[in-house]
Amino acid sequence: MPRARGRTTIVDVAREAAVSITTVSHALSGQGFVDPATRARVKEVARRLGYRPNVHAQRLRKGGAHTIVLLSSMPFAVAAGPSRLGFLMEIAAVAATAALTRGLALVLVPPTETELPLDSLDIDGALVIEPSASDANVDYLKKRVLPVVAIGKQPDATTPYVDLHSYATAQLLLAHLRRQGARRIALLIGSERRNSYVETEQAYRAFIREHPMPVRLARASESGGESAGYAEASRLLAQDPAIDAICAPVDAFAVGAVRAASEFGRNVPDDVKIVTRYDGLRARNCTPPLTAVDLHLDRLAALAVDLLFEHLRGESAARARVAGPEPTLVPRESSAASSPAIERGRAA
Repeated sequence: MPRARGRTTIVDVAREAAVSITTVSHALSGQGFVDPATRARVKEVARRLGYRPNVHAQRLRKGGAHTIVLLSSMPFAVAAGPSRLGFLMEIAAVAATAALTRGLALVLVPPTETELPLDSLDIDGALVIEPSASDANVDYLKKRVLPVVAIGKQPDATTPYVDLHSYATAQLLLAHLRRQGARRIALLIGSERRNSYVETEQAYRAFIREHPMPVRLARASESGGESAGYAEASRLLAQDPAIDAICAPVDAFAVGAVRAASEFGRNVPDDVKIVTRYDGLRARNCTPPLTAVDLHLDRLAALAVDLLFEHLRGESAARARVAGPEPTLVPRESSAASSPAIERGRAA
């Protein structure tokens, strides 16, 4: 019987027709010799099971699969600027090397303010960084019947993915803030439906149930970048001056939050501690430098290429999920514990 779940493969057809995989391949491609009765039976079984040949696997076997694409679904305001040389490029450097070892070239599609010209690319598969629930790029690639692997789970979808451990990352940042003395922590995430935001909010709500404090949650538009982070952080601080920490996973939002705190006369980190997720140029070059997380993007990229290669080959055992490396905290000045003098001043 064919597999209960997933795409019907040539293995399923061979098993159902009681012939070899080679016979199925020859019967459906017209190559090699197969007696007419067997050819007809194989074709009928393939039709009944809904089998469609994996053209990408065929090209790979024949030496015709040459190119995969790497793209980010984050808008220009978030993915460009300092991050252009960060998140995307860190992944691209390793992914390109991993692809070359398999005879594949990697095309990098940089973040742009206009629609991506994907229809002009002759590609065999794609890696998409943190796709949203309704990601137009992923939808387009799937309509072309191209294998797609997401770096970060796509919400409400079955796209194969490498897990970024967003829940664990949020736990890491929140627990750090509490250890540093924060007792009224706000969360600043994007308004789009991305798995990193979904899991971060879940972790935040679980954290404040364990360590009772009021919910202070803001959502900023990704298209607004740093300015949107500044606006939402300003709103949070205006509504609740007692906020003593902001967790902003998007680095552009975190930099905006630092500017908002300064304009409210709040010192970072003595009055407000601020942390972010990606340990890139924005985090390191901010004043003060931002506490962030090492996501081990080099290992993530290699795992993503491995997973895409499985699906390019049309392997029946191709995995739907691969666990990425566990995140590591990178503490910096933005979340340093308050000095005793500051604490005494507050107590007074």
